[in-house]
Amino acid sequence: MEVADLLSETCAPEDLKVFEKHYNEEMCKGEVSSKTQFEYACFLVRSKYPADIQRGIVLLEELYKRPDEGGNRDFIYYLAIGNARLKEYEVALKYAQGLLRVEPSNRQVLQLEKCIKKKMEKDALKGAAIAGGAILGLGALVGLGVALTRK
Repeated sequence: MEVADLLSETCAPEDLKVFEKHYNEEMCKGEVSSKTQFEYACFLVRSKYPADIQRGIVLLEELYKRPDEGGNRDFIYYLAIGNARLKEYEVALKYAQGLLRVEPSNRQVLQLEKCIKKKMEKDALKGAAIAGGAILGLGALVGLGVALTRK
């Protein structure tokens, strides 16, 4: 799967519910395995709802902070994806660049970094276009107001 797809792809709600059920069952028993928490977090990060994505990020951060975990690379990778999906591009880039310091030739992470930068530029251009349109609209209103006051 392409990284660009990971940033735009959403998971099916019924798939998310399966992993949520497993997570909640383990939570009720008193201990959630890292595998279950990671799988659930990955599906949350791919949800179409920002609140789910945020919850997935929290679960991944919890996993990352556990001293006995060995999957830190995967946690960081999905933290980058989750933050990029929330348009927290600076945070996402920090995660991706942190991975690249350890694995400078990792193609998957290089592609992720490139995709995040592309999304940043695209959103910046959208913002500039919206701001430009607003300025033009405001200018037209001011011009109309000046023309009306002269009459």
